[in-house]
Amino acid sequence: MLHEIGRTDDYSGPCENSYFIGFALPVDVLRQGNRAFNDLEMIPRFFLPSRVTAPFAPAARRLVAALFAGDCLLCGDERGTGLLCRECAEALPSLPEAHCLRCAQPTAQGATCGHCLAHPPHYDRTLALYRYQFPVDKMIQSLKYRGQLPLAGWFGERLGTLCRETFAVSEGADPVPDSAPDLIVPLPLHRQRLSRRGFNQALEIARPVAKMTGIPLVPLLCQRIRATTPQVELPWKERAKNVKNAFMCNASLAGKHVLLIDDVMTSGATLDECARTLKLHGAEKVTIAVAARAAKS
Repeated sequence: MLHEIGRTDDYSGPCENSYFIGFALPVDVLRQGNRAFNDLEMIPRFFLPSRVTAPFAPAARRLVAALFAGDCLLCGDERGTGLLCRECAEALPSLPEAHCLRCAQPTAQGATCGHCLAHPPHYDRTLALYRYQFPVDKMIQSLKYRGQLPLAGWFGERLGTLCRETFAVSEGADPVPDSAPDLIVPLPLHRQRLSRRGFNQALEIARPVAKMTGIPLVPLLCQRIRATTPQVELPWKERAKNVKNAFMCNASLAGKHVLLIDDVMTSGATLDECARTLKLHGAEKVTIAVAARAAKS
């Protein structure tokens, strides 16, 4: 079962010069509280330059994940076969049913929020699995900054289920005209950050979504051409300016419905700028799909 915990501390941040291979999280994460997430132990764990490990890390993680599979990574229950047991998965902080369909922020009776009415974003709809709160925030940080790729597959499968239910599509079937997206675009990373990290978490989440929905995945359609300051280091009000003109699209999207996928939506500035670029290249509609949505502070 998911245990109640106290207030969480801030995450210390990524390891810029090393690359993690392997997958295993402590079985008593929630029993020890947030400290366990800040002191994650990988079993096995190797520190190697990212330029050496990057080509082999995804396959290595999948192998180690298979060898150490079975225990719930949150409570340590040994009965399940997935990353999380049923009880812990059901207890994750879900998105409120009453939320703005455009930006996924909570609203009364699901009405469009005031911000979207006053300043309509370039995307048309947002789908999100969870609220960006503990332990979902630490799971996503473990994926992005500690290289725990099995979490990308776990989030991706659940996001794929949400997309299938939303767009009435399934694996092997043609998307429904005028309803389902025509293609999937993962939010791109700049090549410098991709080189340091070794993978794009948005792309890894998008893979199972594409497989489950039958919607084509086009990972190279959109590129990030400016290396920007990490959004997490900036106040929300400065984030839109930071990512202005950061993306480039290399194809015509005339009349297309694009499903833009990322791991987490915080201020929404990065996804909005990417959606603006897609619309400038002819996209008729852009739907955002993320694992988690942060509430406005």
